[in-house]
Amino acid sequence: MTESPEPSRKRPRVGRRSRHSESSTSASTQPMMTRSQALTLKRTGENSGADTSDYTCIDTDIESPGKRKAKCTVLLHTEKEGRNEGGPVGVLSDSGSSGDHEGVDDLVDADSSQDDIILTSKYIGELAGDQEIVAKLGLVFSDPCTLARSFPQANPRLAASCPVDVEDVRRAYAYMKENTPEKVMQDLRLLTISAVAMMSLDPCDEHDNQMNAVLIILLNPCITEYAHDDNTYLLPELCSVILNQPSEQRSLLMRYFAAAEGSAQDRPRMSNPGSNSNNNTDNDNMSFTQYINIFQSFVTRETNRAARNAVPQSSPTSESTSKKVCLHSLSGCSLSLVAQCLALMNSYNNTHSVVPHYAFYNDAVNEHIDTKEEVPRFRMPKGVSFCSYPFLLSPTTKSEIIRIESMIHMRTELQDSFFRAMFSGVTCPYLVLEVRRDSLVRDTLYQLDLKMSQDLRKQLKVRFVGEEGVDEGGVQKEFFQLIVRDVFSSKYGIFKANSESQYHWFLSQTSPTKDMLEEIWLTGQLIGLAVYNGVILDIHLPPVMYKKLLGMSAATEDLREIDPELYHGLTQLLRMSDDELSFLDRTFEIEYDDLGHLRTHELIPDGASTVLTAENRELFIDKYVDFILNKSCAKQFAEFKGGFDRICGLSYVRYMQPQELELLVCGCSDLDFGALENSTVYDGGYSRSTKVIEYFWQVVGEFGDELKRKLLFFATSSDRVPIGGLSKLQFVIAKNGGDSDRLPTSHTCFNVLLLPEYSSLDKLRERLLTAIHNSEGFGMI
Repeated sequence: MTESPEPSRKRPRVGRRSRHSESSTSASTQPMMTRSQALTLKRTGENSGADTSDYTCIDTDIESPGKRKAKCTVLLHTEKEGRNEGGPVGVLSDSGSSGDHEGVDDLVDADSSQDDIILTSKYIGELAGDQEIVAKLGLVFSDPCTLARSFPQANPRLAASCPVDVEDVRRAYAYMKENTPEKVMQDLRLLTISAVAMMSLDPCDEHDNQMNAVLIILLNPCITEYAHDDNTYLLPELCSVILNQPSEQRSLLMRYFAAAEGSAQDRPRMSNPGSNSNNNTDNDNMSFTQYINIFQSFVTRETNRAARNAVPQSSPTSESTSKKVCLHSLSGCSLSLVAQCLALMNSYNNTHSVVPHYAFYNDAVNEHIDTKEEVPRFRMPKGVSFCSYPFLLSPTTKSEIIRIESMIHMRTELQDSFFRAMFSGVTCPYLVLEVRRDSLVRDTLYQLDLKMSQDLRKQLKVRFVGEEGVDEGGVQKEFFQLIVRDVFSSKYGIFKANSESQYHWFLSQTSPTKDMLEEIWLTGQLIGLAVYNGVILDIHLPPVMYKKLLGMSAATEDLREIDPELYHGLTQLLRMSDDELSFLDRTFEIEYDDLGHLRTHELIPDGASTVLTAENRELFIDKYVDFILNKSCAKQFAEFKGGFDRICGLSYVRYMQPQELELLVCGCSDLDFGALENSTVYDGGYSRSTKVIEYFWQVVGEFGDELKRKLLFFATSSDRVPIGGLSKLQFVIAKNGGDSDRLPTSHTCFNVLLLPEYSSLDKLRERLLTAIHNSEGFGMI
């Protein structure tokens, strides 16, 4: 006897608009097959009227081409008649459908009402029992395409940037983590592993769905902890899935990462999108940073784990020991896969400026990286090194890499000089410059012009004619400070400082002379030599200069530092009405000063007769900025960059950000003498508790910034602060006899201040001020 079918209860469709089925018959028990042939989630059993569901686990071997076998466990769900509610139990089933899975094949319609949507997280929370939750998870994770469509974004505005309801995904994971037993979380881990295995073996033809599934899996807060039975982590395998996607799909995933987060039911519709643009930007930053942190947390954990197992290394500048690691010995290529995903995000960020560049720095890597081992490996054709991922490295670490690079080159040139001397006579192993203080630029230009490129890679030695100082680092620091002061002065007519911003920029010249171009070439070489020899310069170049040195394009915003008044005037044009623009009576012809002569320039062909209007004002601004930053100084900048690249063109400098290069050239601006006091080393019988040392720091604490810079110049031959702050200076105060009337002296090459043991505070103040106000020149002491 056949029983009459139980009437189907009306039930909204989860994750999409609810629909009413014409049929109310019971569900078919026909097996549901996934798209992947490697893994089958099979629904078995017959209606028996029981109220419980049984689960069976099966194991299947999945072997990726060229990879290890992965043991994946799949849950088989047997459903009883008593749970019949119109189709296979799953978050995407239609009410009243007979086992069809139409729900996984289409997303939310663009005109769906938010009231018609039941969020997947809410639906999971309303399920009765852990077994039901596992059953629904089994269906959701049974296929990447099914997973991709399980959390559709119903808000059309948000769906335009990311079709996944990210907030709904987070709530679903949070609910299961807080309200279900460990067994459910273990089942979720196994299902996630199987889903990633399917994506690795049989990529979905619908690539957008593949990226949706990847996004949902990445949002799992436990994803960095998931591992196979052989303790290999899942995240690198997921990263491999991302990296094997076509470039268009990788870019699509980056856009998903950068999209502002929100849920269809908890984010209000915006009546005026333009009024909340700043809030959207903040949401974008928060979203992108959260995805960065997913990958960074894995890198941090593995780096710290390797450091704990590393052999401690002693530091020549510190009594403490540190544990250093190299990428090639750290989880093999697994960590490299995660770093490559971070590289994708960094590349996207470089183009779209979603977050600051320093959001990618990894503190663990910067603390434990073994730069002495990493740099040589980076120089190998197929070397594996943290240096291959410069976005992870702080300016301090990058400056250390550049220092080690320079040392390797200098040592190589030193060895080559000795070999050449054996066969071709005596050759100098150093780059020696003998200059007169009253003719620095002329003498330097003449001598550098005679040097070959290989000579410029030797260690620099400077000697001032008529002085006894031997250059162990201090003489060259003063040389650089003096010569850049000359070449940037107005008497040479190369650069002009803006009175408001104090930044120097090239003078606009239609036809610069040959002598001027040679001096500009020299200036570029000097900055390159300073970087190569680890000398910080007191120069004030605008940020756009460093952008252009690194091959980046200038933008309208870059004009602000070069000419704030002109920048303000151009931005005012964007706010003017048609009548105001007409009153200005401007054309696309501009005037500029050329060494005292007023000249004109047409921004576009026939610019003198092209009137500025509201329709073309953006073109006018773009062309004006392009003229100031590029065309008016094209010859000068080409010479400047040529000189710089002659020294640094092939160094690690090319992997830096403009802000980092500026720090490398100019140092920090933070005069934190508290950090200097804490890191200072004492010698010759002095200690921090010695009375004269207490006097010294008391007097220095009374100094203003100007006197503090003079003290730095007196003790180190540079008033600039190194990258990382004054704690990186390795400053030493040594005893220089008992109480006397002698002035303090210094070994600037080694940052050593020689301080007599003065008997009183007033005497120390008077002697120290006299010394730092008369600190130019070198002699033998």
